[in-house]
Amino acid sequence: MEIFGIPSQALFGQLLIGLINGSFYALLSLGLAVIFGLLNIINFTHGAQYMLGAFVAWLGLNKLGMNYWLALIVAPIVVGATGVVIERTMLKQLYKLDHLYGLLLTFGLALIIQGLFRNEYGSSGMPYAVPEIFQGAFNTGFMFLPKYRAWVIVASLVICLATWYVIERTKLGAYLRAATENPSLVQAFGINVPRMITLTYGFGVGLAALAGVMAAPIYQVSPTMGADLIIVVFAVVVIGGMGSIMGAIVTGFGLGLIEGLTKVFYPEASNVVIFVIMTIVLLIKPAGLFGTQK
Repeated sequence: MEIFGIPSQALFGQLLIGLINGSFYALLSLGLAVIFGLLNIINFTHGAQYMLGAFVAWLGLNKLGMNYWLALIVAPIVVGATGVVIERTMLKQLYKLDHLYGLLLTFGLALIIQGLFRNEYGSSGMPYAVPEIFQGAFNTGFMFLPKYRAWVIVASLVICLATWYVIERTKLGAYLRAATENPSLVQAFGINVPRMITLTYGFGVGLAALAGVMAAPIYQVSPTMGADLIIVVFAVVVIGGMGSIMGAIVTGFGLGLIEGLTKVFYPEASNVVIFVIMTIVLLIKPAGLFGTQK
């Protein structure tokens, strides 16, 4: 069976790959959107923190016998804790300065972290086994859907929507948004705004680490895995609208699918299609698809 002259198995296979990539685009851009939207920091360390999450899982498995499910809990906590230290010791000095200072600091930190891991482990990828429960595939009739990839798509969507709900529809989210607009007023109600900001950064970093753990069985664990992805993720955030939570989610999944379709119909453009879309969006709507002009 063919669709638009393309074998259906090849078409749906590329759509699946696009959806997998979109899951990671959405998770990572969500963390970036939370950090920028609530802290006003462009966090270029995000790719390195994604890589750290994968390495915590890999080291935990090989050194401590820590299984995948425990790694999903431990890695975001460990990497989030390092994010808290970075925010308390470095980033808090930059909140009142231009965005460029935060970008330069986090870019430098990313290079340092990546360099340390590359020096210790080299640049080649290291395998991380798929959990036993997710080995094998579902036969959908027109293609085989690997169980682990199905889990990644569903888990990413649930995490993204839960984060959006907490920030946009709960009292805690209202406090967070108010703290970014008028911190002194929120502080007057007895809320510790600096602690809230620190924990928010730790949460955004934890999302990156969680994505790293989920990516480890698919892409292997490598010191450069974050550097290879972060530029695309920044483009996703810009297209969705800097700081827009729903924009990050919708754009992440949507661009993953577009990238997958491009690999089917015009493979030569698959590596640049997201950046072409970013250019067009910025020309038409500089604030992004879901962003608001300030």
